[in-house]
Amino acid sequence: MTRSKAVVDTSSSESEAGGFIKDDPDLRKAPKKSRANGTKKAAASKRTRSSKRESKANVSYIESSDEDVIPEDDATEPPLKRSKTKAKTRAKAPKIESEDEYKEDDDDDEDDADFVDALEGFERDPEDDDVVIIRASRSREGSSFVNPVSLTDESDLEDVLKAPDDEDDVPLAQRSDTQPAKKPRKKRAPAKPKKPKVPYFTRATAKLYEHHPDLKDVFPHLELTEQIKPERAPQPEGLAVRLLPFQQEGLNWLVKQENSVYGGGILADEMGMGKTIQTIALFMDDPTKKPNLVVAPTVALMQWKSEIETHTNNKLKVGVFHGANRAKSSEDLSEFDVVLTTYSVLESSFRRERYGFTRKNKKVKEKSALHGVHFYRVILDEAHNVKDRQSGTAKAANELNTEKRWCLSGTPLQNRIGEMYSLIRFMKLYPFCQYFCTKCPCRSNEWKFSDGRRCDYCDHAPMLHTNFFNHFMLKNIQKHGIEGEGATSFKHIRMLLKHIMLRRTKVERADDLGLPPRIVEIRRDVFNEQEKDLYSSLYGDSRRRFNDYVAEGVVLNNYANIFTLITRMRQLADHPDLVLRRLGSNSVEASTELLTSGTIVCQLCDDEAEEALESKCHHRFCRMCIREYTESFNGREDQLKCPVCHIALSIDLEGPAIEMSEQAASKGSIVNRIKMDGDWRSSTKIEALVEELYKLRSDRQTIKSIVFSQFTSMLDLVEWRLKRAGFETVKLQGSMSPIQRESTINHFMQTPSVEVFLVSLKAGGVALNLCEASQVFILDPWWNPSVEWQSGDRVHRIGQHRPVKITRFCIEDSIESRIIELQEKKANMINATINHDDAAVNKLTPGDLQFLFTS
Repeated sequence: MTRSKAVVDTSSSESEAGGFIKDDPDLRKAPKKSRANGTKKAAASKRTRSSKRESKANVSYIESSDEDVIPEDDATEPPLKRSKTKAKTRAKAPKIESEDEYKEDDDDDEDDADFVDALEGFERDPEDDDVVIIRASRSREGSSFVNPVSLTDESDLEDVLKAPDDEDDVPLAQRSDTQPAKKPRKKRAPAKPKKPKVPYFTRATAKLYEHHPDLKDVFPHLELTEQIKPERAPQPEGLAVRLLPFQQEGLNWLVKQENSVYGGGILADEMGMGKTIQTIALFMDDPTKKPNLVVAPTVALMQWKSEIETHTNNKLKVGVFHGANRAKSSEDLSEFDVVLTTYSVLESSFRRERYGFTRKNKKVKEKSALHGVHFYRVILDEAHNVKDRQSGTAKAANELNTEKRWCLSGTPLQNRIGEMYSLIRFMKLYPFCQYFCTKCPCRSNEWKFSDGRRCDYCDHAPMLHTNFFNHFMLKNIQKHGIEGEGATSFKHIRMLLKHIMLRRTKVERADDLGLPPRIVEIRRDVFNEQEKDLYSSLYGDSRRRFNDYVAEGVVLNNYANIFTLITRMRQLADHPDLVLRRLGSNSVEASTELLTSGTIVCQLCDDEAEEALESKCHHRFCRMCIREYTESFNGREDQLKCPVCHIALSIDLEGPAIEMSEQAASKGSIVNRIKMDGDWRSSTKIEALVEELYKLRSDRQTIKSIVFSQFTSMLDLVEWRLKRAGFETVKLQGSMSPIQRESTINHFMQTPSVEVFLVSLKAGGVALNLCEASQVFILDPWWNPSVEWQSGDRVHRIGQHRPVKITRFCIEDSIESRIIELQEKKANMINATINHDDAAVNKLTPGDLQFLFTS
């Protein structure tokens, strides 16, 4: 049996009125039959209510519509018993009849009164009863027979007339759709208009202009300043070589730029266009302006000395501040017209003076002879060596005492526009290199926060200070590219460079140079069966490990391991023995012998270290290997780990190299670790090189060639194979002293029988003049194509009269083919660097790594 839930409505207002009239005559004329039926139903209803009042535990809920369906026998049967607790509670609640029953039960007034009395004193517990009162309302007058309207009562009649029309009595077609009028809400106060969001750059700029009003005129003044017009300067007296027309224009720019407010600049002519000879001409323009300091890479030190002495007929006194026999005091250096030194010696002298060194368990500080001399001008050759402003070399160069400052570099922007700041800071270009406070007039040349919290000058926090170059020229380009604020910042950079930098290319000055054409060719070969099996095994293992790192999301955390895997695949593409017979592999006896002999082993390439550097955690690497490792890392600097012990890496890439004896270097050759008997097999790449060199042989002339490789062990194998093939060779590597390098270069240039010059890309890729050669072979591709461009320009430069051909070797079915593709992408980025600082050229993104490991 279904139990119905009764709902009582008492929410109607007292002002509402109904349409039933007391003592309505129409109702008195109701048919007897229907009245009798109503009486019977009322009597049945009375008996039902009385029986329910007598029963305390059993309650029945029957709707009027169910009475016609339920049989009479069932009506008298007792309902199902329920639990005692709920039955007692429910017994107190009488049944509430439906409204239809009230209409027919008007004769049973006594029972109705009892029912109403019972309802008024009843309190219902909704938790113990299935009946829940949803809405209660008091029936309005005239809505039923129980509460009719009395026409004799004038007050009731007035209420009826005043009451609103009840839409229940109106036909559906005539009802209005309008809702009853609602009470008007209080009007809220109008919301204050939101202030437009002002970008940080605009806010910071306004604060800078407020406390530093002179900054407003920096770029307008720069735009109105006239540039130096290209004019030819007269040939300096005493200069033995005749300057080319564009070199005379360069000398004119150097002299006028030096006398300007900038006191120096950047000579950025393309490689091989004579930056050295133009600088020597500047020395000879007024020899009384001295002393001059030239800081150059180690490989170029003796070349600078030779060219100065040759082109000036020894009119300038040249001193070399390098090696154990160098000058000990500043007075000795002041006697020279030109002082030559290297970046490593400069950094070492500064570090010993500033931080000291340990001697006999004591901290000792030694005055720097270089920093004690007041030079007239300082020239940084290959100035991109100080591109890292936080390196010890950059700090040592900034502390030099001089009046004029010059930078020479064919690639001043190797990676990104931000590297230009280090050169600007060295040249002391104000206000571009200064730091400014946004809360006070404080400005400084250095970032001075001794306690890390407050400025040493104004006591304000670091966040309130900003660098002029970063704020006005760099950050907007990094954030917006070359659109909006980025376009404005890019315009400012170009405006500044036009006033401090002079750059000419070989294409622009082809008529003056008269250089022969240069051809670049990529030779593609494939592995033989044995090499293919070895490479497939190594590549499969490397790819599985890389995929595991990708799946775990720890690619950057395992960057050292990934870099090692890539290096092994590159070495295997050169020759399998570079991997199978490397130092630190299964050849324990060879490794022990090398360690006892004093050979320094690079812990990245497992080869004899060239220009070895030692990290703070006492691990040693080739300078070029660790530079490549750090520059190709794409994460934050604090995430870079040592590839050996995996703690935070701390190493000075421009520091002095660890010295190693020549005897130890010879014992470190891979030839001593391999049985060079009849069982030894060459590699595809070495045989391809031999084939190319055989093609160059002629009975009429000797064509000299230069072979570049990153791995010295590969050069050792090539040297052994070429000697077996009848070629006479010389080799330049990083373990040589400057004097040894000079004698090796001269032997190659002056001896006709020497056909091949084997050069380590780490030691001789820059600052060499090898015009006697016309053929260049690059055995293994480099991440940064600008390094290979530098290598090719060792021969394609002023003084070259023969066509130059550059051959790049590539194993087609190896990782080298993908590196070539990456080079092309990065070459486009290098060409676009001057327009858009999109990303660092040397960076290897996770996407690039994924590309290298995709089959």
